Amino acid sequence: MHDQNFKNLILDYPVQALQFFAAEEAHDDLQQARIIPFRQEQLKERLGDRFHELDTPLLVEWPDGRREVILFLLEEETEARRFSIHRLAHYCLDLSELAKTERVVPVVIFLDQGRHPYELHLGGERHTYLSFQYISCELKKRSADDYRNSDNIVARLNLPNMRYAEEQKLDIYHDAQLGLVQLEPDPKKQLKYIDFVDYYTDLTEDEIETYRKDYLSEAEARMGLAQILREEGRQEGRQEGRQEGEMQGEAQMLLKQIQLKFGGCPDWVEEKINQADKAQLDQWVERILFVDTLEKLFKA
Repeated sequence: MHDQNFKNLILDYPVQALQFFAAEEAHDDLQQARIIPFRQEQLKERLGDRFHELDTPLLVEWPDGRREVILFLLEEETEARRFSIHRLAHYCLDLSELAKTERVVPVVIFLDQGRHPYELHLGGERHTYLSFQYISCELKKRSADDYRNSDNIVARLNLPNMRYAEEQKLDIYHDAQLGLVQLEPDPKKQLKYIDFVDYYTDLTEDEIETYRKDYLSEAEARMGLAQILREEGRQEGRQEGRQEGEMQGEAQMLLKQIQLKFGGCPDWVEEKINQADKAQLDQWVERILFVDTLEKLFKA
């Protein structure tokens, strides 16, 4: 689930993701670059072999040629103890060969504070013949206080994944929610990533009640912030046209998300979406962030 959450986040906000997760290699002129997902399925040596699926390889190129093309390989690791630096090095070598470039930057996003290697050196008595390093983004080692007013939406959404005192939990949650509303004007994306913040903050029922009472206005307290965003999205749809137009827009957004997340959209999926009513579309748009197969997305 976590890798799908971060894939969505990185693909929706590639510039901000590189600036936050890989700041030391993210140039100031990324806004002028073209960033596209690179193919995830790596070529097999034999047809029977399993392929390597990378989390989110991004190809960054500058149309005016000011810099050479560079590939960023971003991997999310939920548990540091499961991380294999050998596997990552293998992925990078495969990617380098496939893309015919040596400009590859591996980035690993760690959600926990477990121990893991930072470097790999292979050699003999006299020489090192392979030396490998990567950018390690350990979210729990970053202080949430440093990013509470950040204008980088990826940083703001990840505030709950950073280090903060227990008594700051609701403040951090509020700053993440506020950043989402301030930095993302699209109500549909607001709705999508309010689930991301909720999931990683994991408020108890008592904390939710305290948040509603102490942080939200009277109107917000009656329906909750997520419901407000839903209402804003529906209101925007009414302003743009009738409900039919709103449903068409939501269906197109869902099809695009499926293309990005699963790499394709079978005919049976398009047919199912085209025949869906508004309630079904709303359910699928919210569910897609947390499923890893099309079957799970469309389960009854």
